[in-house]
Amino acid sequence: MVTNNKNVPTLRHLPSKDQSTAVKARESWHVLGIMAEFIEATEKLSAIRPSVSIFGSARTKLDHPYYALTEQIARQLSDAGFAVISGGGPGIMEAANKGAHAGKSPSVGLNIELPHEQHGNPYQNISLTFRHFFARKVAFAKYASAYVVMPGGFGTLDEMFEALTLIQTNKGRRIPIMLVGQQFWGGLIDWIRATLLAEGMISPEDMNLFQVVETPDEVLQSIFDFYEKRTFNPSDSETEKLLDL
Repeated sequence: MVTNNKNVPTLRHLPSKDQSTAVKARESWHVLGIMAEFIEATEKLSAIRPSVSIFGSARTKLDHPYYALTEQIARQLSDAGFAVISGGGPGIMEAANKGAHAGKSPSVGLNIELPHEQHGNPYQNISLTFRHFFARKVAFAKYASAYVVMPGGFGTLDEMFEALTLIQTNKGRRIPIMLVGQQFWGGLIDWIRATLLAEGMISPEDMNLFQVVETPDEVLQSIFDFYEKRTFNPSDSETEKLLDL
């Protein structure tokens, strides 16, 4: 191994002991805050399976067709026995919570503190608030039996590709990932196939990690088809994977 002598700063290099102590104390409280978010999520979400996480834009208006479609999907999932998990905010998240709230199963909101866009919607039977995106993303992935990805922006893409990466790398359990709307997602899928797949950045079988659907019935049928010969609860090996998220 090649080494060289570099001056790598540590807390001991801070100008004073008081400053070093203050930094360590602040970081320690930060870590404890993160732990508290994981603990609260475990307490409130571990018993709600089976559940489906729904993602989509916070900017979708009440009168937009995507809003109505999301509400229909969530209602049918809820009536079929699935708790519905959303980001707890406005737009598609509100539509998901609203549809689930009107159904038979719990409506769950994983809210995030943001300087703009995010405010909690009133359709949540279970509500958690996170300061840290990564803790919130673990909750989305750990307790979901399926992902429904509605049209959305960077945040939606982030959640979708996070889920695909976890499954592709075998760090997360295989679950259905459904992209709703060929018209919206078709261009991205064409680029994935024409660029990522063509240049060997992903494997051909990775294209099977997701599917495109159009209707609430297709969402439900895809989930039931996937779990026809397996349980909604994670297996022992899948549980071990989820502990490493």
